Amino acid sequence: MKVAVLGAAGGIGQALSLLLKTQMPAGSALALYDVAPVVPGVAVDLSHIPTDVKVTGHGKEDLGDALDGADIVLIPAGVPRKPGMDRSDLFNTNAGIVKALVEGCAEHCPNACIGIITNPVNTTVAIAAETLKEKGVYDKNKLFGVTTLDVIRAETFVAELKGLDPAALHVPVIGGHSGTTILPLLSQIEGVSLTDDEVESLTHRIQNAGTEVVEAKAGGGSATLSMGQAAARFCLSLIAAMQGENVVEYTYVQTDDSDDAAFFAHPVRLSANGVDEILSYGELSDFETKAKQDMLEGLRGDIKMGVDFVHG
Repeated sequence: MKVAVLGAAGGIGQALSLLLKTQMPAGSALALYDVAPVVPGVAVDLSHIPTDVKVTGHGKEDLGDALDGADIVLIPAGVPRKPGMDRSDLFNTNAGIVKALVEGCAEHCPNACIGIITNPVNTTVAIAAETLKEKGVYDKNKLFGVTTLDVIRAETFVAELKGLDPAALHVPVIGGHSGTTILPLLSQIEGVSLTDDEVESLTHRIQNAGTEVVEAKAGGGSATLSMGQAAARFCLSLIAAMQGENVVEYTYVQTDDSDDAAFFAHPVRLSANGVDEILSYGELSDFETKAKQDMLEGLRGDIKMGVDFVHG
């Protein structure tokens, strides 16, 4: 199993790479790529951790070496949010970065599963899809927007509020990966009942949790450690599925569902080929139904922006 992390020297990339080095199956390979000159040092640093996962570092000119033979590619590359920015403000810089890296994937590992972490995910996944289509290698079952961070935040916040163990909670989160497009299905948490006020305040907090981190870091970055953990969880789930385990994760995928948007986070059964089955997210409460209807136009606009960027 080979996993390539593109943008491995950044805050998310380093946290993600550390977790993969310590948790990937024995005999795996971890290829770290970044344009930042520090990436060989990050690889050497990680290689001193005593696990049977081989780590290699690849600089600006070595994207092909990082990607050759990769089963999974994770892309956290890009600039982080700063106070006062929303994810759409990142668009112009990060759109070009994602397009270039996905073109590399199309050339060097066209059959790999690709997990897009770079924000704004609502838009960058569409950019990746259109780029792969242009290269003639698009497989909708192998492209994911990594929205696991919304799930782990939802589980953490509900557990805090109710004095529960977050590891024992399962909170579904559907939709997109920014602001009001993030829709936690708090009505579906087994064994937990919430008042209308609690649902409203929790939903707002989950939707704005990224801003909570950006403001707390006071210009020093955005969510890197929690995002690294979320991306590692998604990657390890995908690896387990590729090895035959029955795994379901919530992730932002092409749905072909005209009632929602062209891309939408759903519960997805994973397999060796990526998406095995997109599962129903079940019945929504009245609050959730209204929230979904209110955000769909914005989500569709985000997706169109990505499509237009590639074809503009």
